[in-house]
Amino acid sequence: MTKASLFYDARRDYPDGTIIQIRIWKIPETNDERPHGFKYSLFFGRPGERLVGYDNERGKGDHKHIKGLEYPYNFTNIDQLFADFRRDIAIVRRHL
Repeated sequence: MTKASLFYDARRDYPDGTIIQIRIWKIPETNDERPHGFKYSLFFGRPGERLVGYDNERGKGDHKHIKGLEYPYNFTNIDQLFADFRRDIAIVRRHL
């Protein structure tokens, strides 16, 4: 069985203590949970505190987390994933 290959990996630490970490893997075969062919984890928060997160962990499919609440997410493509993540970060930052 071929393993997933790392497609994108980045982390940025901000002076206010928040972190953005994005990891995306290209999976060798699509499946019902990941028909788009990607496994991903996008995180914005502080150590031990997720403020915004997007992921598609096994058993849950595509979804996002905003300040402790979980919502379904309709994945269309990587560019839109980044745009939606940045938008939600901007909204949450206004309320910190």
